[in-house]
Amino acid sequence: MCGLGRRWRLCVLVLGSSIALLQPVDAATSVKPRVLLIAPFDATALDREEQWIGEGVAQILSLGLAQHPAFVQIERSRLRAYGQPDAWGDTALGQAARAVRAEAVLFGTLTRRPPELVIQARLLEIKGAGGEVVLLEPITAPEGELLAKIVGLPVAFARALKVPLTASETAQIERAALPTRSPRAFELFTRGAMALQRGTQEANETAVDLLARAIEADPNFVVAHYTLGAVHQTLGNRWKAAAQFRASTQLDAVYPEPFKALGDLFLAAPRRLFDQAVEAYNKAIELRPFYADAYVGLGDARAAKGEIDPAIAAYQKALVFNPVNPKVYLSLGKIYYAEKGLYYESVNAYKKGIELDPQLVEARMGLGEVYEEKGLYKEAVEEYKRVIELDSAHTGALYNLALVYEKIDPKEAVSHWERYIQLASPLQSEKDWVDVARQHLRKLKGQIKE
Repeated sequence: MCGLGRRWRLCVLVLGSSIALLQPVDAATSVKPRVLLIAPFDATALDREEQWIGEGVAQILSLGLAQHPAFVQIERSRLRAYGQPDAWGDTALGQAARAVRAEAVLFGTLTRRPPELVIQARLLEIKGAGGEVVLLEPITAPEGELLAKIVGLPVAFARALKVPLTASETAQIERAALPTRSPRAFELFTRGAMALQRGTQEANETAVDLLARAIEADPNFVVAHYTLGAVHQTLGNRWKAAAQFRASTQLDAVYPEPFKALGDLFLAAPRRLFDQAVEAYNKAIELRPFYADAYVGLGDARAAKGEIDPAIAAYQKALVFNPVNPKVYLSLGKIYYAEKGLYYESVNAYKKGIELDPQLVEARMGLGEVYEEKGLYKEAVEEYKRVIELDSAHTGALYNLALVYEKIDPKEAVSHWERYIQLASPLQSEKDWVDVARQHLRKLKGQIKE
């Protein structure tokens, strides 16, 4: 925590990627981005063993449309806050899209017309309080031809969104939308992606197994290598993550996502590998000039090196390519206050990040810390409590909350120190903080007895 001894760290997991679109920065910045929410297609009409295809179509759309600066994708993990139904209806998707500031939703249905699979893609354009659904031309996929048939779906959605594509852009998107030619590898990859959407430790471990099997089925499946690395990174297996990221770069040297992910690993390394992080982020940006998350990482790396103005410039560049990226505002909130001493700018940045993503606990933690250091204890308590509402086991929020209560309500502080110690004691990473907490608790109990 800034100035109070405990700091939190931003960890980013980026899912979905493909081959980079090589184009000048000027061309990328001239395109007005459309903010999209891609939902799994409704596969409830299929047999249970085939229902993974609904997620598979969504993955293909994400991989293909990531290649063009006109499309900004809302992270799929944010859909969890609005439920996890077997099938998303128009109304529920419209509500979720407005909440995450999406301008359009890409979704659809899957039905079986033996022996063919029928894919009915739908586009929901958000307009004010309502929306308009556009039906795309149905796609029929005979047995064994699913991948060949859906490869053109991202381009079909781009045209429905009235985004002009050159011949080379169309080819680039279609190449990215065919990440493997192995139906079995694609199924295993998709099932791994479905596990990741659940966001639990057990689900992540399941994803590791499924993704490893996808790579066994197709050793050249670049996206599977990268995604497996991302899961290892989430699980804290840094060396395994790095190995998978490097494997994907060796298989495809113009694939930007693993370079960005390596930058994240370097930035979080105990040995302060900031120069290597900058190099990795710059490589990702070279390969995809409109890669907003890579600009966020570059800003974080510059900030870590004390290069404050270049860091802010990188964050501002990220907003050009993704104006609804809450992580940018999180990073700006941190740097405005910690490095520039700009209280109001910091508070406004954190609030903007929270407005874009109410589940972004790091922004609430940062806002609480700014309030706390300014002596606005009531406001700090409110933010820390909101973090705990979102994550009841968030040890950082409990620790900070106990510190604030020491200043305004010692008896309440005792209760929160006890709760923190109970939750944090089994965690090796919290050992030193637990020792400090016990000292605070003994001191407070002694004061209360007096």
